[in-house]
Amino acid sequence: MITWGISALTHDASISVIEDDQILFAAHAERYSKIKNDSGLNDKLIQSALAFGKPNSVVWFENRWLKKWRQFRHLQWQYLFNLDRWPSRYMKKFGIKNDIVSVKHHLSHAASGFLTSPFEEACIICIDSLGEDNTITVWKGEGTNIKLIKEINYPHSIGMLYSAFTKRCGLIPNEEEYILMGMVPYGSPNYSVRIVRDFIQKSNFALSKNVHKGIGNWMPNARHEDLAASIQCVLTWCLEEILQEHNGISKNLVFMGGVALNCVANRKLHKYFDNVWIMPNPGDSGSSLGCAAYHAQTRLKWNSPYLGTNIEKPYPVDELYSELMKGNIVGVANGKAEFGPRALGNRSLFADPRTLEMKDRVNEIKQRQKFRPFAPVILEEYAHEYFNLKELNLTNSPYMQYTVRCKNPKAFPAIVHVDGTSRIQTVNRKQNPGLYDLLCRFHESTGCPMLLNTSLNIRGMPMVDDEQDGKLFEKKYNVKVF
Repeated sequence: MITWGISALTHDASISVIEDDQILFAAHAERYSKIKNDSGLNDKLIQSALAFGKPNSVVWFENRWLKKWRQFRHLQWQYLFNLDRWPSRYMKKFGIKNDIVSVKHHLSHAASGFLTSPFEEACIICIDSLGEDNTITVWKGEGTNIKLIKEINYPHSIGMLYSAFTKRCGLIPNEEEYILMGMVPYGSPNYSVRIVRDFIQKSNFALSKNVHKGIGNWMPNARHEDLAASIQCVLTWCLEEILQEHNGISKNLVFMGGVALNCVANRKLHKYFDNVWIMPNPGDSGSSLGCAAYHAQTRLKWNSPYLGTNIEKPYPVDELYSELMKGNIVGVANGKAEFGPRALGNRSLFADPRTLEMKDRVNEIKQRQKFRPFAPVILEEYAHEYFNLKELNLTNSPYMQYTVRCKNPKAFPAIVHVDGTSRIQTVNRKQNPGLYDLLCRFHESTGCPMLLNTSLNIRGMPMVDDEQDGKLFEKKYNVKVF
């Protein structure tokens, strides 16, 4: 039985294809359309999914009737009567005529995390801007059963509040929260108490104001960096309150929803739970996998996040190593593309992490703000030697989900943020043999067991997906891509 999961018409659309307990394919629409954060599906993505066979079932990642009811209650007329966005009608545009099954938005989040996790039982916490109505949910997962414990509903949303501050700082909400997060160490949380006073009723994290359209010019003379530090402080406080309230449910935590991409707040997770799983694509696009698994009532065999377009050729260790030893920045487009927002070695730009000049060179290629940090990828067996994982009760960090303090930041200025932390990716041979071998070669020659690793794209564009994309990137930006 082939089941499709669909996440679309909000932002960052995706399709996942499963057969029984196997994940056959999972990919983002933006990689095919070349439109960053694309909310719609496209024919190329549909054809890639159909390559694995026609679906027996098609599952939508949210309940559209409940969403329409919320739009009616809150007088959102511009959305209420748009039936072109009704799932069955929308999918027929692509020749998919199956009846469409719906799974609630937060349940899709919960399922995508729990049913790919290594846990037979867990506490599941989902926090995002908005599902049909849910903004925060807590669940108990056992086997394939996922039971709702607590819910907080729209318009009370700490995820939406964080997005409102993203907009207040001149960034794109629901897209550039990661840039706001990068601004945090440059500011002071001077306004955190004021944010709580003006926006949050401490009981049950209810908001005193509806912030779905933004917060206007709140505190007009405030520095953006201080606003970023303040809202990050408030978000982390809220998260800790939720973690502390529910850590008696299980020693295992599954954390999902867009807020689970906040690797600064994630530093607190292991303080309250012994074991933590964040599926590498915890936002809306990852929900395509969850709704499919929940409908099929199966625990999925999670092998890796490499689930998208496949460029079938040997990992180019020699070519990448040669360019790195010349002091060059080099790209790789090889194997299956990552499912999730972070490049984990198959669609990456690599560079030597030991000079500040390298950070500036890579930022120039990617056309990013100079303040923004880069991540290191490091051999797992050396990670504790260079980064203080023990401080966060971590043993490894394979998916870049935490910021970790670097023990010798002056030695690796290209991958250490101004606060001395790095969003690290640890690698072992099983996880990615080619990348592991490349790191071993670089380590043998330089004594450095890590590389700067960033996504193979430029600001505002999706990651490179196929070989043609790689050739275009190489030609346009004068960086070799293998």
